Amino acid sequence: MDSYQQHFLYPSTLYASNSPSLVTTILGSCVAVCLFDPELKIGGINHYMLPLWNGHGLASPKYGSIANEKLLEKLYHLGSKHENIIAKVFGGGEIIDNTIKQFNIGERNIIIAFEMLQRLNVPVLAKSVGGKFGRRIEYNTATGEVKHRFIERTISL
Repeated sequence: MDSYQQHFLYPSTLYASNSPSLVTTILGSCVAVCLFDPELKIGGINHYMLPLWNGHGLASPKYGSIANEKLLEKLYHLGSKHENIIAKVFGGGEIIDNTIKQFNIGERNIIIAFEMLQRLNVPVLAKSVGGKFGRRIEYNTATGEVKHRFIERTISL
């Protein structure tokens, strides 16, 4: 793995490469969709914070409705054919205090991921979504493998 590029993926961004890369990100209520082309051995990942862009402001990968389509476009640009692309979905935990839980951001982020992937006809081969914990994931863009572990919320006093 010495030849792998290391990349940390911040919220509201995406990453795709035809060079082998290990991409790490931390998810709470955010969702990451990992796309992989097993024929070309290339992949990409997004990290979005909110489900839908409302049409105001910048149409950025902060929104699942933008991030998932942009990531797919990046893989096409790298030479992937639609029929070869598979997906894995992570995140969407309910880690926010109950005072704003009624917004159900994590749940809504999960729903938009699966709705869009179904509409785009991209099969989901693995998922780890929902629950009460955050996640740290490491995505290997050359193999499609995703390692993840749960992260408990801590409170400093």
